[in-house]
Amino acid sequence: MDYNMPRVNEVMKYLDSIAPVEMKMDFDNVGFLVGRKDGDATRILVSLDITSDVVAEAVDKRAGLIVSHHPVFFSLNKVTDEGTTGAIIVDMLSAGIAAICMHTNLDAALGGVNDALAVAAGIARGGEAAEPLTAGGTTSSGEAFSYGRVGSLMSPLLMSDYMAVLKGALRADGLRYHDAGRDVFRVAVVGGSGGSELECAIAAGCDTFVTADIKYDLFLEARERGINLIDAGHFNTENLVIAPLAERLQAEFADANVRVSERHTNPVKYFL
Repeated sequence: MDYNMPRVNEVMKYLDSIAPVEMKMDFDNVGFLVGRKDGDATRILVSLDITSDVVAEAVDKRAGLIVSHHPVFFSLNKVTDEGTTGAIIVDMLSAGIAAICMHTNLDAALGGVNDALAVAAGIARGGEAAEPLTAGGTTSSGEAFSYGRVGSLMSPLLMSDYMAVLKGALRADGLRYHDAGRDVFRVAVVGGSGGSELECAIAAGCDTFVTADIKYDLFLEARERGINLIDAGHFNTENLVIAPLAERLQAEFADANVRVSERHTNPVKYFL
């Protein structure tokens, strides 16, 4: 065994330093979830999700570790090949592949999901982070964090023009939206399923809220409250953090080979 190679527990320690596990939401399941803590992390595959395709890709690329955003599981009663999640874990263990998952803690962390989304949304520029949208909490070291961001564009844009820019920045196939008839200037963003933060966006004086997984009733609420609402898709509002995360891992572990998954794509397609 080569003890100079990066180990899974070393990668976990680094990831916890940039996105502390204590930042996670109560429901969440993050951190080192599958495999051996002293496993070989010389080859690392980074992906938004851990699917059967991603595991097969890790096997083909001889990766000993998958780092993902979404947890491979939240709760389990058993691990067998009888169900989808169990089969994925069985395949990982059989191939000696470990998993580290950084979810809502990576949403909140500096340089995480929502900072990347703020840049794509045009409310963070020049290396400066956007403002926190809410008071998410405080770490044991006293660092305050938030699960959303808010800021202003350089200048107002028509809603149609803004959506064209946002669609391109996120590489989205389409956007679901409500146009309140207001120009876009002050924008709040929450990556993934952030509809519950609509009230926070309104309280922050926003004319526009960008998130994903919006239900019908929230579009009705946005119409009543006079705020532009854009559902840019779960995959597209979060996947943009994966490449920067891989770059940070590569910089920290120079002896490792860190790759972004080439097989994991948005499972949601649009018929246009």
